[in-house]
Amino acid sequence: MKPLILTIEDQPDIRRLIRMTLEFKGYQVIEAEGGEEGLALARSQRPALILLDVMMPGMNGLAVSAQLGQDPVLRDIPTVMLSALGNSSDVQAGLATGVRAYLVKPFSPWELLALVDQLTRPAANAASATDAALK
Repeated sequence: MKPLILTIEDQPDIRRLIRMTLEFKGYQVIEAEGGEEGLALARSQRPALILLDVMMPGMNGLAVSAQLGQDPVLRDIPTVMLSALGNSSDVQAGLATGVRAYLVKPFSPWELLALVDQLTRPAANAASATDAALK
């Protein structure tokens, strides 16, 4: 069975697209509508990968990523930031929080699958954020 992926995204349609794409390839998917719920799920479920929206009400993705990075148990879980904010300063701000990649919306399901496949392989833990960043 393929790894467990946590999606933290406030938009139901985007969560559904991500879930359908990943489940089609055999991944297990759990979802959170916001940052606080996502952190709680990350702590309780320990996913293999986190897909994290930037712009969410309440705790945004940058704050979630910062908290993930400070948690000794969660900081090694690869995280991909998803955002409609695609200029270079937005991408750099996201990558500066320690995420492995920054995927700009709209993205294709094939881009998402390729990135998830890459980051859930055991050797992916050694990958740098620069190598995995997609703009």
